[in-house]
Amino acid sequence: MKDFKTAFFFLRLPVAISLLGHGLVRVPKLETFSKWMVSTMEKSFIPEFLLVPFGYILPFAEAVIGVLLLINFKTKETLYSALVLMSILIFGSCSIENWSAIESQLLHSFYLFGLFWFYEKFKTENVNA
Repeated sequence: MKDFKTAFFFLRLPVAISLLGHGLVRVPKLETFSKWMVSTMEKSFIPEFLLVPFGYILPFAEAVIGVLLLINFKTKETLYSALVLMSILIFGSCSIENWSAIESQLLHSFYLFGLFWFYEKFKTENVNA
């Protein structure tokens, strides 16, 4: 592919902005977000002692993964991290039967897989990309 760098940037952009935006809007209200997450997950079998720290970590994880995707740093590892994060979120959503949230999380996951496929398919042709 002739213009891999540009194409891959614009393919990464939507999901990077989505993750970055999710994280950035939650960081200023971290305690409120964590409490909201715990209350939302009260019907889940996941214990509160796991939910509280996850509620504090999630916004930073989303923001960092978003930035890393945006700047194309350690792309393969970042995509794996994003897919692991989405899997954790899907597991949590399943535990409270929040099927509508799962749709969005699956959409992110499929998009991330598509990025991974595109990266793997064209990176060898564009070693300096």
